[in-house]
Amino acid sequence: MREMRDYLATRRTTAATFLDSPSPEQATLDEMLRIAARVPDHGKLAPWRFIVFEGAAREAAGEVVASVAERKDPQRDLMEERARFTRAPLVVAVVSTAGPHVKIPEWEQILSAGAVCLNLVHAAYAFGYSAQWLTEWIAYDRDVLAGLGVEPGEKVAGFIHIGTPQMTPTERDRPDMAAITTRFAPKPA
Repeated sequence: MREMRDYLATRRTTAATFLDSPSPEQATLDEMLRIAARVPDHGKLAPWRFIVFEGAAREAAGEVVASVAERKDPQRDLMEERARFTRAPLVVAVVSTAGPHVKIPEWEQILSAGAVCLNLVHAAYAFGYSAQWLTEWIAYDRDVLAGLGVEPGEKVAGFIHIGTPQMTPTERDRPDMAAITTRFAPKPA
């Protein structure tokens, strides 16, 4: 347990541009996705799904992004847009399928998808890889999402970029715990 505690206390993100091959093989990726899916999920709805971008599919996804970017803002750097899915050798979109339910609030379903993203990041590290959870503008553009296979009503909780780290990330400032922590005290009657 100490190993896990040490990992959680020191975990840092490796930027996608510093993730290279190799990426997880299929069996490892399958196990990582199983681990990612072990999150709180009231009602056992599994209000999320995965889209895997690997190999040439990453370039094809980049073409979708570049096409939308060019149409909406011809001043955009199209090479940068094409490269969004090739910065790392593997990208997994975690798609939130949250929606109205008679018992389970939609907000809880959305939080479950966020937990999947973080679990996938942790799973990558557990198998010796690194990961970065990104959204960027592409996670909010309906034309891009449609081109990537995200259905109307679905949202991308995150694009998880996974690969072998090519550098050790530096530590960054962390929140002052005293400034963000309060203790509830009931008011006297």
